[in-house]
Formats: sequence, C-alpha cells, structure tokens
Amino acid sequence: MKPWIKKTLAGVFGATIVLGGLTACAGHRHGEMGPEKIAEIRGKVVNRVSSKLDLNDAQKLKLNSLADTLQAQRAAFKGKTPDPRAEVQAIVAGATFDRARAQALMEEKTRALQTASPEVIAAMADFYDSLNPAQQQKVREMMDKRGRHGGGGWMSRG
Repeated sequence: MKPWIKKTLAGVFGATIVLGGLTACAGHRHGEMGPEKIAEIRGKVVNRVSSKLDLNDAQKLKLNSLADTLQAQRAAFKGKTPDPRAEVQAIVAGATFDRARAQALMEEKTRALQTASPEVIAAMADFYDSLNPAQQQKVREMMDKRGRHGGGGWMSRG
C-alpha cells in the first residue's frame, strides 16, 4: 500500500476514533444527554478543531457534515434500545450467560456499524481531502501526540 494511502487511512480512522469516542464518552460521563447538550458539546468540538486547524468556511462545512454523519452513526449504533445498560444487564441476569441474546445484540450493533461505515468514510475522506498539506500534517501530529500521551492532543484545552 502506498504511503500516502496509509497516512490518509490513518487520519480518517483516527478522526473517527477521536470524534466518535468523544461523542460516546460524553454520553457515558453525563448520562443520557438531550439534543441541546449534544449540540452544545458538538459545537465546542467543531469550534476547537476549526480553531486548531485554522479551517476556512468550506472546510468547516465539511467538518460539520462529518459531525452530522458521526452523530447519525452513533444514533444507529445505539438503536431503539432505550437503555443499553439494561440490555447488557439482562444478558447476565440469569444463572447462565444468555449467549443467544448477546449474539443478537452484537449482530445488531455490527449491522449498524457496517451500514453506516461507507457514509462515515466518505464524510471523513471529504473533510480530510479538503485540508491543505500543512493542515493534514497537523492532524497527523495531533493524532501522534494523542496516541503517545494517552489523551490531550488536539482536543485538549489550551
């Protein structure tokens, strides 16, 4: 695989992990959030990324599109289960582990990810490809810094 393809894929998947992880972790830290709280957190993340990368208006539109796509993927992954923890607790509620229920839950989540993945990849590629070489390098550096230090990176304050 050519080096530029590897770097692009690393950037795309790294951004997925960063943005998707932030969304997922925010939900765990604050319990179930309403649309207002989700919009507030998303706005802060988009503003921080925009500022750190010095995005122009067209790039900001692509970043917002990526955020929309990731948010839709998260909703699809969550599914119609009102309380995901209750679903997992039900799997271990009996004297034996409910393998069939666990498998069904895993298949549901996997299907949701597989269905949304092409849209997520396209949105990430559109955003990343809209960046100039210096911005792309900054993304790679921020991802490297985040990986080596276990956090912080481009999402840290300051």
